[in-house]
Amino acid sequence: MPRVLILTGDAAESLEVMYPFQRLQEEGYDVDIAAPSKKVLRTVVHDFEPGFDTYTEKPGYRIEANIAFKDVHPEDYVAVVIPGGRAPEYIRNDPDFARIVQYFFHTEKPVAQICHAPIALAAAHVMTGRTSAAYPALKADVEAAGATFVDGAAVIDGHMVSARAWPDHPQWMRAFMKMLKENAPVIP
Repeated sequence: MPRVLILTGDAAESLEVMYPFQRLQEEGYDVDIAAPSKKVLRTVVHDFEPGFDTYTEKPGYRIEANIAFKDVHPEDYVAVVIPGGRAPEYIRNDPDFARIVQYFFHTEKPVAQICHAPIALAAAHVMTGRTSAAYPALKADVEAAGATFVDGAAVIDGHMVSARAWPDHPQWMRAFMKMLKENAPVIP
């Protein structure tokens, strides 16, 4: 079975990890979750509540990272997914995160990224000249990284599909699954 890699860490947005993890498995892909260390991660739930100028945060699901970034051989994977939440703030500082991400961009394998993921991709120096969605508050960060910000649900730029946040999952995953099946179909 083709393998897909999810790059994340503690405080990732629960839905942005769990939805692609389960959706990819449903389609027959093997999925590994990588983090700075192999451990049980604590995700968070970001929600939009009346009266708040931004999202709120609550404890989310626990999910196992079954491989550490340092042990990832990106050539073993057909695609990568980078969820948002707060995890991108610190996983971007791991040199192995940059090594892994750069492989997918240089080989033009499918990349799905959402929400706050562009700040981690910017640190890996792969955003220059790209077009990307992101959580709208990150518009300035996307532009500072040399990319064009688009406020959209499934922004496709070559081999990369991006979205604003978990409310965009249907459009984001539909576009990513189409790209993935064209590039690395599951053969029964």
